[in-house]
Amino acid sequence: MSATADRGIPPAGVAPRARIAPAAALAAPARARSLWSDAWRQFRKHKLALASLVALVVIAGATLAGPLLLPYDPERIDFRAKSGPPTLAHPMGTDELGRDQLVRVLEGGRISLAVAVTAVLIAVTVGVAVGAVAGYAGGWVDNALMRLVDVFYSMPGLFVIILLLTLLGPSFWAIVLAIGILRWMGTARLVRASFLSLKEHDFVEAARAVGASAPRIVLRHVLPNALSPIVVAATLGIAGAILTESALSFLGLGVQPPTATWGRMLEEAQSVVISDGHWWRGFFPGLMIFVTVLAVNFVGDGLRDAVDPRRQR
Repeated sequence: MSATADRGIPPAGVAPRARIAPAAALAAPARARSLWSDAWRQFRKHKLALASLVALVVIAGATLAGPLLLPYDPERIDFRAKSGPPTLAHPMGTDELGRDQLVRVLEGGRISLAVAVTAVLIAVTVGVAVGAVAGYAGGWVDNALMRLVDVFYSMPGLFVIILLLTLLGPSFWAIVLAIGILRWMGTARLVRASFLSLKEHDFVEAARAVGASAPRIVLRHVLPNALSPIVVAATLGIAGAILTESALSFLGLGVQPPTATWGRMLEEAQSVVISDGHWWRGFFPGLMIFVTVLAVNFVGDGLRDAVDPRRQR
């Protein structure tokens, strides 16, 4: 046996496959872990974004657990406590039917956040599908899909949503679909731009060379590298969806009574805040909308700075 074999060095003409294969297999996961760990490290430097993330976790946890833990039913009527200001028993006061405002604000937050998150998931799914096909296929397919995006962009979004809800009737899924199908265009353009750049990289050419199919290249190689702008767009889209749902509820086209939403509570309060001085009726739902939307925007800004190397300091 030769000295080179004793030291584990393969003879001349024999490729050291046993050593190369494990390193190649581990390279991609290591890069992915490094990318997201670097992004998290940059995100933590954005103090407002980190505090906003904590605030969102608290709000989401309160809306999920609060109505189950508080001793009041959101629809329980108690005329003895009607139109009461904030007290220890009712920290956010009561409405004209004696219903506790705190539990209704938390219940309304659950509905408003569920509508926003579900609508954004639909919008992101449609946007990713359209953008990926347009960016990877190119040519006339790209042109046709981008003209479709332009058509949707030309529509007055809120008015079209109101028209759809008038035809379909205001319900949870009607609101979700109406918001979702009119908020996918920005994601589609972001994904298309990412795919146009990524499909020219060497790792895509290598995948084609070994016979990988187009769907496999898109789903396993290109799309994971385009996740950063998708996550940022989805985060910022939640804020817009919350405001749209609140506006629809304020106009009476949201989830119908007696179910509470933040926008519905503002609509119910508008007649008594000024005339009767019941400031708490509109203050607390409005405060929750303001804090949630502001926190989502700060988190989106933090994510954008974290995943964009040009913004990192």
